Amino acid sequence: MSSNARTITLAIRPRGTPIRTLPASTLVSLDDSTQDLYKRLAHATRLSPHRLRITKGSDGTVLPNNNPTTGSTTTTTTTIESTRLRDQSIIYVKDLGPQISWRTVFALEYLGPLLIHPLFYFGGLRLLRPWIYGHGGWWGADGGVKMTTQQTVSFTLVMLHFLKRELETFAVHRFSAATMPLSNLFKNSAHYWLLAGVNLAYWTYRPLTTSSSTSSSSSSSLTYLAITLFLVSETLNFLTHMRLRSLRPAGSTKRAIPHGLGFDTVTCPNYAYEMLAWVAVWIVNWRMSFWATGLFVGIATAQMAVWARKKEGAYRRQFGGVYGAKRWGMVPGVV
Repeated sequence: MSSNARTITLAIRPRGTPIRTLPASTLVSLDDSTQDLYKRLAHATRLSPHRLRITKGSDGTVLPNNNPTTGSTTTTTTTIESTRLRDQSIIYVKDLGPQISWRTVFALEYLGPLLIHPLFYFGGLRLLRPWIYGHGGWWGADGGVKMTTQQTVSFTLVMLHFLKRELETFAVHRFSAATMPLSNLFKNSAHYWLLAGVNLAYWTYRPLTTSSSTSSSSSSSLTYLAITLFLVSETLNFLTHMRLRSLRPAGSTKRAIPHGLGFDTVTCPNYAYEMLAWVAVWIVNWRMSFWATGLFVGIATAQMAVWARKKEGAYRRQFGGVYGAKRWGMVPGVV
């Protein structure tokens, strides 16, 4: 077969907002990858390839903008020929708008609580506290802030959690997509900066009444139990993240079926362990910010349950009968 027979012309149509300098057609080789097509159109439109979404006109299938698997004998490259595009096939190109990397979004999300909780906890901001909480018998003789043991434990657990999340963002997670719409940054960050940040910090470190701050053997035992639950849950959560990392070679979007550490029972045991870690914080906070912490835990659990259902659907679609379908996403018999 001649080289010309391996070259086809694709008709290009914009979807949504018109894209200036988008060509009406392009020549591609059947041996080219879909990533090559993204690069060619990105060059023509002067937009990032991650900002474009290309779909087939025949059935609306999205053409993947993927990379070959690095350091593996298995490749995830999709060729033009494998997409069943033919000469004069129509493709639609959509501008997804400004994009931001997933890693950057994660890092900025978790940064919020790491900045906000110290602002409320440390006595360095004692000049602002009267404006936030009003004057009261909460101040030490030297002007310092009198924090209870439970407030200190809560602060420590929250900081450890988000420091771990930042570490995982830069050293553990391998993302299946390079970017997301920039607008998602503000929606995603609100969950952490407002609910886990301002909401938890304001109510957890507020001045406590004598009855609320009084320690007892029962509350101390409950606190020790919560610390143990937190450490075990965070460790298991980290191990599940490492298991997922091991299944995706660096630089690829490969997906494989995870096993062990709870993956054979539920879709996302990592979400279950994160939920349990936050339940531990809730137990510590029960005298100080029961409703505020419960609000965050409830919303976070509901969101993770939605993600778990989506991941279950993705596993079933990709692996079919090879995948052992799970009835529960996070906790057997519950969610």
